[in-house]
Amino acid sequence: MNKVEAIVRPERLEAVKDALSEAGFVGLNIVSVTGRGVQKGIVHSGRGGEEYRVDMLPKSKIELVVKDADTEKVVQTIIQASRTGTIGDGKIFVLPVSDAIRVRTGERGDAAI
Repeated sequence: MNKVEAIVRPERLEAVKDALSEAGFVGLNIVSVTGRGVQKGIVHSGRGGEEYRVDMLPKSKIELVVKDADTEKVVQTIIQASRTGTIGDGKIFVLPVSDAIRVRTGERGDAAI
């Protein structure tokens, strides 16, 4: 099993959720986060031409645990649904999961996801 964590633009969140659902992956968690990448934020121009930097940008973090065989499909689904082609599209992290337990039934492993 793997945990897939994707940091995406908030405006792409619904598209990613819909794409994952259509691909058969409905169980997920979403967290609103702030962060920055290599670009270190963005510069805005205010009134009078003054510039100010916003270095922590709002993002959405999607987390789901999937079977090993489904990992690449989930990653590609997220990429296709979230990519705009501009800086700040996000990142995807894949982490190994040693076990999962469904609290209600006690099922473990792939049966619990």
